[in-house]
Amino acid sequence: MDVNPAATRVDTRGFILQQAIPLFAEAGYSGVSMRDISRAVGMSAAALYHHFPDKQALYLAAVNHAFVDKAEGIRQALAGGGTAVARLERFVERFTELMAKDPDFRKLLHRELLDGDVTRLKLLADQVFLEPYKAVVALAKELAVDLDPYMLANSVVGLVLFCFETEPLRRHLPGRIPSHDRPATIARHASTLLVRAVAR
Repeated sequence: MDVNPAATRVDTRGFILQQAIPLFAEAGYSGVSMRDISRAVGMSAAALYHHFPDKQALYLAAVNHAFVDKAEGIRQALAGGGTAVARLERFVERFTELMAKDPDFRKLLHRELLDGDVTRLKLLADQVFLEPYKAVVALAKELAVDLDPYMLANSVVGLVLFCFETEPLRRHLPGRIPSHDRPATIARHASTLLVRAVAR
């Protein structure tokens, strides 16, 4: 049986990225070395450099790999038919589901924001998040012509992310019930707030 070298390379690259994501999520960019990743994937550092020229390239590829399904989900939610409000509700529901399913991606994003490395943040903005974000801004322009679309897009995304980021704290605050942490509850609440805001 012949083995396709290109397919093997893609499979190996994907495997490396899958193993690197939780490492970066737990320890952050600075806390993970190429040696750590080579141990996790069971290959030499030299073999790792065959697939990625340096740690930054591997890191950006790992974040992109973690986000690729979310970008596609966002694109599908926003590309479907219906009114701007219907697409907003669909986007919020889908985005909430995607965030709920991937704690490693949420940790990656949170760590990067806390680390604040300007160069890496710019690369992530340009290479990973730009196209989905532009689609959300385009929707924001349709939703409310009297609001700043940049700020509205940030509010849409922020409402969802904030619920996940603050869950460890919120569980100790009065009034919280377990259903508040369900993706469907978060999506319904965020959609209701946003629809009421743009309706005014």
